[in-house]
Amino acid sequence: MKQRGGGTIRLDRLDLKILATLQAAGRISNLELADKVGLSATPCMQRVRRMEAAGYISGYGARLEIDRICGNIVVFTEITLGNHRREDFLKFERGIQEIPQILNCFLVTGGYDYLAQFIARDIHDYQTVVEDLLDRDLGVEKYFSYVTIKQVKRGLGYPLGDLFVQPEP
Repeated sequence: MKQRGGGTIRLDRLDLKILATLQAAGRISNLELADKVGLSATPCMQRVRRMEAAGYISGYGARLEIDRICGNIVVFTEITLGNHRREDFLKFERGIQEIPQILNCFLVTGGYDYLAQFIARDIHDYQTVVEDLLDRDLGVEKYFSYVTIKQVKRGLGYPLGDLFVQPEP
Protein backbone atom coordinates (compact mmCIF):
# COMPACT_ATOMS: atom_id res chain seq x y z
CA MET A 1 0.00 0.00 0.00
CA LYS A 2 1.43 3.38 -1.05
CA GLN A 3 1.62 6.27 1.35
CA ARG A 4 1.15 9.82 0.02
CA GLY A 5 4.71 10.72 0.98
CA GLY A 6 6.02 7.91 -1.22
CA GLY A 7 6.53 5.36 1.57
CA THR A 8 4.52 2.23 2.06
CA ILE A 9 2.53 0.90 4.95
CA ARG A 10 0.92 -2.50 5.31
CA LEU A 11 -2.63 -2.85 6.51
CA ASP A 12 -3.31 -5.78 8.80
CA ARG A 13 -6.58 -7.26 10.04
CA LEU A 14 -6.76 -4.79 12.95
CA ASP A 15 -6.33 -1.85 10.57
CA LEU A 16 -9.15 -3.22 8.44
CA LYS A 17 -11.37 -3.62 11.51
CA ILE A 18 -10.61 -0.02 12.47
CA LEU A 19 -11.40 1.24 8.96
CA ALA A 20 -14.63 -0.77 8.75
CA THR A 21 -15.76 0.50 12.16
CA LEU A 22 -14.93 4.13 11.35
CA GLN A 23 -16.70 3.80 8.03
CA ALA A 24 -19.88 2.68 9.80
CA ALA A 25 -19.58 5.03 12.80
CA GLY A 26 -17.26 7.96 12.15
CA ARG A 27 -18.22 9.69 15.42
CA ILE A 28 -17.22 6.76 17.60
CA SER A 29 -14.87 7.68 20.43
CA ASN A 30 -11.35 6.29 20.40
CA LEU A 31 -12.15 4.33 23.57
CA GLU A 32 -15.19 2.67 21.95
CA LEU A 33 -13.24 2.03 18.76
CA ALA A 34 -10.37 0.42 20.66
CA ASP A 35 -12.84 -1.78 22.53
CA LYS A 36 -14.60 -2.86 19.32
CA VAL A 37 -11.37 -3.86 17.57
CA GLY A 38 -9.66 -5.40 20.60
CA LEU A 39 -6.89 -2.87 21.26
CA SER A 40 -6.07 -0.48 24.04
CA ALA A 41 -6.74 3.20 23.41
CA THR A 42 -3.20 4.43 22.68
CA PRO A 43 -2.23 1.86 20.01
CA CYS A 44 -5.66 2.28 18.43
CA MET A 45 -5.21 6.04 18.14
CA GLN A 46 -1.70 5.54 16.75
CA ARG A 47 -3.07 3.26 14.05
CA VAL A 48 -5.83 5.73 13.14
CA ARG A 49 -3.33 8.59 12.91
CA ARG A 50 -0.97 6.46 10.80
CA MET A 51 -3.78 5.62 8.36
CA GLU A 52 -4.89 9.26 8.24
CA ALA A 53 -1.31 10.35 7.48
CA ALA A 54 -1.03 7.68 4.77
CA GLY A 55 -4.19 8.99 3.10
CA TYR A 56 -6.37 5.94 3.74
CA ILE A 57 -8.81 8.06 5.74
CA SER A 58 -9.64 11.22 3.84
CA GLY A 59 -12.16 12.72 6.24
CA TYR A 60 -15.15 12.28 8.51
CA GLY A 61 -18.69 13.38 7.83
CA ALA A 62 -22.38 12.80 8.26
CA ARG A 63 -24.54 10.81 5.81
CA LEU A 64 -27.48 13.03 5.00
CA GLU A 65 -31.00 11.92 4.12
CA ILE A 66 -31.33 14.49 1.35
CA ASP A 67 -34.89 13.43 0.47
CA ARG A 68 -36.00 14.44 3.97
CA ILE A 69 -34.19 17.77 3.69
CA CYS A 70 -35.35 18.95 0.27
CA GLY A 71 -36.86 17.90 -3.02
CA ASN A 72 -34.33 16.72 -5.57
CA ILE A 73 -33.66 14.51 -8.55
CA VAL A 74 -30.64 12.37 -9.28
CA VAL A 75 -29.58 12.06 -12.90
CA PHE A 76 -26.90 9.80 -14.34
CA THR A 77 -25.38 11.25 -17.47
CA GLU A 78 -23.24 9.60 -20.12
CA ILE A 79 -20.77 12.17 -21.46
CA THR A 80 -18.75 11.86 -24.64
CA LEU A 81 -15.92 14.24 -25.46
CA GLY A 82 -15.32 15.52 -28.98
CA ASN A 83 -11.57 14.83 -28.86
CA HIS A 84 -9.64 12.17 -27.03
CA ARG A 85 -6.22 13.62 -26.42
CA ARG A 86 -4.81 13.56 -22.91
CA GLU A 87 -5.22 17.33 -22.56
CA ASP A 88 -8.93 17.03 -23.50
CA PHE A 89 -9.55 14.59 -20.66
CA LEU A 90 -7.57 16.73 -18.21
CA LYS A 91 -9.44 19.90 -19.23
CA PHE A 92 -12.80 18.19 -18.68
CA GLU A 93 -11.77 16.64 -15.35
CA ARG A 94 -10.43 19.95 -14.03
CA GLY A 95 -13.50 21.85 -15.24
CA ILE A 96 -16.10 19.67 -13.57
CA GLN A 97 -14.45 20.06 -10.16
CA GLU A 98 -16.16 23.45 -9.95
CA ILE A 99 -19.68 22.07 -10.45
CA PRO A 100 -21.11 21.09 -7.04
CA GLN A 101 -24.15 19.41 -8.57
CA ILE A 102 -21.88 16.69 -9.99
CA LEU A 103 -21.66 14.30 -7.05
CA ASN A 104 -19.52 11.64 -8.74
CA CYS A 105 -17.90 11.25 -12.12
CA PHE A 106 -16.09 8.22 -13.54
CA LEU A 107 -13.94 7.77 -16.62
CA VAL A 108 -15.33 4.58 -18.18
CA THR A 109 -14.75 2.18 -21.04
CA GLY A 110 -17.39 1.55 -23.67
CA GLY A 111 -19.47 3.76 -25.91
CA TYR A 112 -18.94 7.01 -23.99
CA ASP A 113 -16.16 8.59 -21.92
CA TYR A 114 -17.61 9.57 -18.54
CA LEU A 115 -20.52 8.60 -16.33
CA ALA A 116 -21.53 11.50 -14.09
CA GLN A 117 -24.01 11.55 -11.22
CA PHE A 118 -25.83 14.85 -10.85
CA ILE A 119 -28.20 16.11 -8.18
CA ALA A 120 -30.57 18.99 -8.84
CA ARG A 121 -33.76 20.52 -7.47
CA ASP A 122 -35.80 19.38 -10.49
CA ILE A 123 -35.43 18.62 -14.20
CA HIS A 124 -35.29 22.31 -15.12
CA ASP A 125 -32.49 22.90 -12.62
CA TYR A 126 -30.63 19.89 -14.06
CA GLN A 127 -30.96 21.30 -17.57
CA THR A 128 -29.57 24.64 -16.38
CA VAL A 129 -26.58 22.84 -14.82
CA VAL A 130 -25.95 20.91 -18.05
CA GLU A 131 -26.21 24.09 -20.12
CA ASP A 132 -23.66 25.70 -17.79
CA LEU A 133 -21.41 22.65 -18.25
CA LEU A 134 -21.68 23.01 -22.04
CA ASP A 135 -21.01 26.79 -21.83
CA ARG A 136 -17.73 26.08 -20.04
CA ASP A 137 -16.38 24.63 -23.30
CA LEU A 138 -14.91 21.53 -21.68
CA GLY A 139 -15.02 19.50 -24.87
CA VAL A 140 -18.38 17.78 -24.41
CA GLU A 141 -19.64 16.51 -27.78
CA LYS A 142 -22.79 14.78 -26.59
CA TYR A 143 -24.55 13.58 -23.48
CA PHE A 144 -27.40 11.26 -22.57
CA SER A 145 -29.36 11.65 -19.35
CA TYR A 146 -31.05 9.03 -17.17
CA VAL A 147 -33.36 10.47 -14.53
CA THR A 148 -33.69 8.14 -11.55
CA ILE A 149 -37.07 7.17 -10.17
CA LYS A 150 -35.97 5.92 -6.76
CA GLN A 151 -32.85 4.68 -5.02
CA VAL A 152 -33.23 1.01 -4.16
CA LYS A 153 -29.90 0.54 -2.36
CA ARG A 154 -27.63 2.98 -0.64
CA GLY A 155 -24.04 2.03 -0.02
CA LEU A 156 -22.94 2.43 3.56
CA GLY A 157 -19.28 1.97 2.80
CA TYR A 158 -16.83 -0.28 1.07
CA PRO A 159 -16.95 -4.05 1.72
CA LEU A 160 -13.35 -4.12 2.94
CA GLY A 161 -13.40 -7.79 3.89
CA ASP A 162 -14.34 -8.74 0.33
CA LEU A 163 -11.98 -6.31 -1.42
CA PHE A 164 -8.81 -6.63 0.60
CA VAL A 165 -6.69 -9.68 -0.12
CA GLN A 166 -4.23 -10.49 2.62
CA PRO A 167 -0.82 -11.49 1.26
CA GLU A 168 0.31 -14.97 2.21
CA PRO A 169 3.02 -14.93 4.93
